[in-house]
Amino acid sequence: MIVMPDADLNQAVDALIGAGYGSAGERCMAISVAVPVGEQAADRLRARLVERINNLRVGHSLDPKADYGPLITSAALARVKDYIGQGIAAGAEAVVDGRERVSDDLTFDDVSLEGGFFIGPTLFDHVTPDMSIYTDEIFGPVLCIVRAHDYEEALRLPSEHEYGKGVAVFTRDGDAARDFVSRVQVGMVGVNTKTETITQRWPSVIKDGDEFSIPTMK
Repeated sequence: MIVMPDADLNQAVDALIGAGYGSAGERCMAISVAVPVGEQAADRLRARLVERINNLRVGHSLDPKADYGPLITSAALARVKDYIGQGIAAGAEAVVDGRERVSDDLTFDDVSLEGGFFIGPTLFDHVTPDMSIYTDEIFGPVLCIVRAHDYEEALRLPSEHEYGKGVAVFTRDGDAARDFVSRVQVGMVGVNTKTETITQRWPSVIKDGDEFSIPTMK
């Protein structure tokens, strides 16, 4: 997801939290990479994401207070933890490391959740395109920030990625949005939206249709 300097930051962060961490990131259209354009935009986005991430609740999938539940298997949990380790080893900054965090509520309807396949939300910054946490599909609650120096670099990143099923750009600039939609080389393109569709939204978020959102955010 591309975040331009003029983007509505609240709207962009809502989309990233819902699409990055909803369903524990285990879906094919999860947003795993945020590309803010410019250092100031990146710093603002990072600060806002950390604030929201620290308030996410991990718990039983049927718990209405939980933002997301466990991963599907122990193998999936081990795989996600391994990717987090790979990211750190490659030099990415683990702003929030979810490996040591289990569910926030260890019981649900008198059932113990101890030993469940839970992992907290992870946020990486200063990720580069050669790192495995950028090139691979992790299928876990891991979000990477790749800082783009300018618009052209931000446009190039999704176009050159192996998994180019969809991308969204968040901006208030209609010219920038039209240029992005016409030039980016991916399957589906959204403008200011977190829905799985080719669509634009000015200026408020989508309320109808399938959404990449966490139920507790509605």
